[in-house]
Amino acid sequence: MLKSIVIGSPGAGKSTFARTLKDCTGIPLYYLDMVWHRPDRTNVSREVFDAAVRKIIARERWIVDGNYQRSLEMRLQACDTVFLLDYPRSVCLAGAQARVGKKREDLPWVETGLDEEFRRWILDFPREQLPRIYELLGKYREGREIFVFKSRGEADAYLRELQMDLQPDSPQRG
Repeated sequence: MLKSIVIGSPGAGKSTFARTLKDCTGIPLYYLDMVWHRPDRTNVSREVFDAAVRKIIARERWIVDGNYQRSLEMRLQACDTVFLLDYPRSVCLAGAQARVGKKREDLPWVETGLDEEFRRWILDFPREQLPRIYELLGKYREGREIFVFKSRGEADAYLRELQMDLQPDSPQRG
């Protein structure tokens, strides 16, 4: 697990999962929202974004947090591990709402509300985004570990197990 991507619906907790993964492994973490968005709420060009993603995935070790389907195939080709957080819409909506007003390291501004367009994106994600994600995961399953979590409990259990496996003095080892 040297090159991992964390994908899933907005509000699923990708950034939280990715941060914990980084803390467990020491692998550098890159947030695609920080690459795409500027602090003034504008975006970089697609060319600048793609060049930045190519630079990240050319490194020896990385965790990349974010969907950005236009560049997903490029990241899938380069990674060895995929984490898909495929949670119910209600969980993702609650997650997005819970982060409103909080400063985050994965976004260059503080969200002041859950606007209707963003809410609609979360609601439409299973229909409009997930089929393509699963199609690409099928296409690139060879040579990769793919983890699909259907609940936060499953993801949390994986991370707890990983922490125990990576702790040299863990009584659970051996």
